[in-house]
Amino acid sequence: MSIQNLLNQFMGSSDSANQNAPQSQSVLGSISNNIPGGLAGGAAAGGLMALLVSNKSARKFAGKAATVGGAAVLGGLAFSAFSNWKKQSGSKYSADTSAQMSKVNQQSFSSSATLNDDFQLTLIKAMIAAAKADGHIDEAEQQRIFEAVEQMALSDEAKATLFQLMRQTITIGELANGVDSIEQKSELYLVSCIAINVDNSAEQAHLDGLAYALRLPFDLAEQLQKQAQQALDQAA
Repeated sequence: MSIQNLLNQFMGSSDSANQNAPQSQSVLGSISNNIPGGLAGGAAAGGLMALLVSNKSARKFAGKAATVGGAAVLGGLAFSAFSNWKKQSGSKYSADTSAQMSKVNQQSFSSSATLNDDFQLTLIKAMIAAAKADGHIDEAEQQRIFEAVEQMALSDEAKATLFQLMRQTITIGELANGVDSIEQKSELYLVSCIAINVDNSAEQAHLDGLAYALRLPFDLAEQLQKQAQQALDQAA
């Protein structure tokens, strides 16, 4: 199973991130015909991510990401946030940290080293964990999601992977484990900000705990959260 294809499918694209928009919309349209009525609109707009999130803007964002490819969109947004942070805060850090930051560029956010299979699976886990953190996915809602996934154009292996991830408890420590580069940390935190609907202390605590586990600088986490909100506002 291609984890990259699973990530793109999760965010609404059925094939690779190089797929063009008309092809993507065509495939999404055919998938939506096989999804139970109550979830059809969301899944057509943003793949499996739209089935999980409670924020309507996040569903629309996923739909727009589908025309480019989820991984490409996340990388671009994370790099934009990182660049803004670097301009504002770079001078505050040590020479070693500044030297490390100078090696980070737009290409490094989308390189094979950053977007390896293990990390792309971690991104999916992060979206699921964030969506669960706001408490709207109860047993009945989870069953509806399972029914929708069962009818989507996914391989049996992909479906089994998603069912397993939905059922298991995904901890913040598990998400942060093995995520070492600033590119991966930024993308992981950003996608969590997009997938979660922050309107109570429990949801903010999830993001705060993730930032702490990733050892993200506070002002970078803040910039990533702003970037995520900006993307959601533009999608609304």
